Amino acid sequence: MDRNFLLEKLHQHNGIDVHEAEMRTRIIRFVEENSDCFERTLLIGHITASALIVNKQRTHTLMTHHQKLDKWLQLGGHSDGDTNTFNVALREALEESGLKTIKPISENIFDVDVHEIPARKNEPAHYHYDIRFLFEADNTEDLILTNESNDLQWIPLEHMEEYTTEESVMRMVRKILLR
Repeated sequence: MDRNFLLEKLHQHNGIDVHEAEMRTRIIRFVEENSDCFERTLLIGHITASALIVNKQRTHTLMTHHQKLDKWLQLGGHSDGDTNTFNVALREALEESGLKTIKPISENIFDVDVHEIPARKNEPAHYHYDIRFLFEADNTEDLILTNESNDLQWIPLEHMEEYTTEESVMRMVRKILLR
């Protein structure tokens, strides 16, 4: 698998609005211009992958209160050289939740987002070009909190704005509610 597989998936993805379409175009350009786009060592930015996990009834989604960013987000992380963003999203979801069974609703891209990550000790400010997939899990299964999170909760979709007003999260919630 290589960059061309991701580019093919990106070209197939239709966003919900103009903003998401612009981000898709931006990610395509980034992938085309950077052969090392999956590497964290690319200091201008890199491809990341996320998993939006919903329960079977599609009423709740599993969110983490991210320790470093201090906000509620979907599970996900760095590709670290893995060009299969679907597998990266699944791996991160399993590692960050402790869930034993997570099943894909689709292997197609669910959402895309480009966001800036603030500078930290040894890292300059850079962009995450995030490829997001939709998964399903049993919300009665035990969760395991990792050192990357302050909290991990199944949040009712109808009450998401009480936890975050991040447009990229709210856009994914709207997509679920429209299904």
